[in-house]
Amino acid sequence: MANNTTQEFDSVIAVCKSLFLKKTNDYGTAWRILRLTSITDQLFIKAQRIRTLEEKKVSMVDEGIVPEYIAIVNYCIIALMQHKLTAEDPTELPVAQVESLFDQEVQQTKELMFAKNHDYGEAWRDMRISSLTDLILMKILRVKQIEDNAGQTLASEGVAANYQDMLNYAVFALIKLDVK
Repeated sequence: MANNTTQEFDSVIAVCKSLFLKKTNDYGTAWRILRLTSITDQLFIKAQRIRTLEEKKVSMVDEGIVPEYIAIVNYCIIALMQHKLTAEDPTELPVAQVESLFDQEVQQTKELMFAKNHDYGEAWRDMRISSLTDLILMKILRVKQIEDNAGQTLASEGVAANYQDMLNYAVFALIKLDVK
């Protein structure tokens, strides 16, 4: 099963990364101006749109849930990069550096996914996509609360771990939606 998961994960990430790098070439790293709270709000918008589409089954904008899940993957990676970059780092980063940072965050998140998959027995494979959406929304609300608490937690993981979980849930949804 793990080899299949590896291939599926890598295939989904390749789709997300391709779009991310194309947008980086088009727009540069304008996302560097965003505070983590703004990225969290952008994730909320994307996840809430998915939930609305799941419930209403009608879209007024000619985009379905797949582009939104791809956006969640990419915004989570942006959040993870921003979390590590400092104000002293340049706003405009070279594409090659962005690609390297992207790959580092994906690798760390993939390792976390495999550790959790081992412990949970790939339970996500039996979950509904709508449940993955709800878990992403829950994680976003957790992150917002942590942000509102100035990053302080008493017994919980920090924002980076939550971004990693959201990224993995979005990848799982895209695997279930057969994105390649």
